[in-house]
Amino acid sequence: MQPPFPDSALISLRDIRFGLGGQSILEGVDLDVAPGEIVTVVGPNGAGKSTLARIAAGLLKPDGGTVRRRPGLKIGYVPQDFPATPPMPMSVRRFLDLPGSLTQTEAQDALTLLSAAHLADKPIGRLSGGERQRVLLAMALAARPGILILDEPSKGLDPISENDLYARLPLLRDRFGFGVLMISHDLHVVMAATDRVVCLNKHICCEGSPRDVDAIAAFRTLFADPEISHLALYHHRPHLHPHDHDGEDGHDDDD
Repeated sequence: MQPPFPDSALISLRDIRFGLGGQSILEGVDLDVAPGEIVTVVGPNGAGKSTLARIAAGLLKPDGGTVRRRPGLKIGYVPQDFPATPPMPMSVRRFLDLPGSLTQTEAQDALTLLSAAHLADKPIGRLSGGERQRVLLAMALAARPGILILDEPSKGLDPISENDLYARLPLLRDRFGFGVLMISHDLHVVMAATDRVVCLNKHICCEGSPRDVDAIAAFRTLFADPEISHLALYHHRPHLHPHDHDGEDGHDDDD
């Protein structure tokens, strides 16, 4: 029996199923994000993490299941990367104005929040990958969303900038009150910037608070993936169903 939709949730997913090319990517996923909550989704390559983020954001339609969003909810979505080419002449300031709903002050304030005000007049195509991520996050923040959906927001950032981004996230959440659904591989994100960790491997295997750190061995056994085995920072309740470690979800950036 599926859990009911909570009235207070920003986004609720129930029995979400999705496939591509005859291959199953998501199988019966249930997930809620509450106001002010930071939820981080982790899992092995091909687990369906980016697919789940796109479905939650309304960018993909699931093959089955139900997505409910709070009426009037504004969603700020930050993809893994923005494919800008070096010749692209548009400045960051003009790029932030593309939605047509931001004032110059709102755009500048959003850049300042992310220590990126110095990028305002720089061509978007000349930015590094990390700088582009900051600009995309600034655009999402400037719209004053009710929820941020972040797909590997630290991709392309150097370690110092990465630490700074994740230190800011709970502060921004506290300031603006939005919820966060985040895809991440970063150990310190789970520890320092997350209220709840969700372990995904096509379906939700387990979830819990990052305070529950007593199941690292169980996580490694489950995923058998040395690249992500260090992410076990929450209590893993044993389950007896098998996993396909070789499955891919058909998306190059879904890792």
